[in-house]
Amino acid sequence: METIKNRSEILFLYEVENTNPNGDPLNENRPRYDTEENKILVSDVRLKRTIRDYWFAYKGFDGTGDKDIFVREVPSEKGGIVDAKERAKQFKEEPKTVLDKCIDVRVFGGVIPLEGSSITFTGPTQFQMGKSLHKVDVVEIQGTGAFASKAGSQQKTFRTEFVVPYALIGFNGIINEKAAESTKMTGDDKKLLWEGMWEGTKNLISRSKFGQNPMLLLVIDYKEPFYIGNLRQRIKLKTNDEKDELQIRSVNDYWLDFTEIINFLKEYKDKIQKIDFQKDPRLVIKANDKVIESISLETL
Repeated sequence: METIKNRSEILFLYEVENTNPNGDPLNENRPRYDTEENKILVSDVRLKRTIRDYWFAYKGFDGTGDKDIFVREVPSEKGGIVDAKERAKQFKEEPKTVLDKCIDVRVFGGVIPLEGSSITFTGPTQFQMGKSLHKVDVVEIQGTGAFASKAGSQQKTFRTEFVVPYALIGFNGIINEKAAESTKMTGDDKKLLWEGMWEGTKNLISRSKFGQNPMLLLVIDYKEPFYIGNLRQRIKLKTNDEKDELQIRSVNDYWLDFTEIINFLKEYKDKIQKIDFQKDPRLVIKANDKVIESISLETL
């Protein structure tokens, strides 16, 4: 399929409930947190891992045929998992082979170590750090383990967990058509990216991530090298029943004001080729005091 030619802008929102969306290993695995704004942070690396894991588990990019993921855990013949150099050797150190087979390099870019040098592919798809749209508390939970603290002891081990009661997290993203020329990202890759964001988030059914659910995906394809920018920052979250933001515990406690986004889309409508929009039916969105169920060129 042909390499993509148009720039795209992405807004992705998802909810988390009683989970740790992105633990910081240098801070007791507490959720990453902006102490100035009291908001949850999620790295772009975490989102990309969600997408990669979905491609690997559900879309056949497992290395058994001509489809693979370059950045994944691969067993090493020496024991453990391979490093980047050993991984590159599995493709005979041929960058073209990596691009042909590995969707994550075509979409996100990567560094391919070669003998005595390396090749860096700048990823067409870039995400900003994700952030919650409202203030959030982090709750510390104490629990007991299943085993004794030491041999012969009756005392069980203790564990400490940190969870977020509820948060609506937003990501801004861009697909750069110029970088896509180098990595050969295609329209099919782009469709798999949307699917990986939405379905990958739903399929994070691990102990620390169960409770995450995609809420909204807005993709704007432009006719020219232009984008509005800062879509997440242009959303205003409004609480219901005069709740404090820290009291939010479900999607029923708030609604989103998209007035600024809709006004910008109308202003730059002549620069837009296409708009794709998907949302959870529970999420209430309003713009200019009207409820919004869909966004398209026709509805602007």
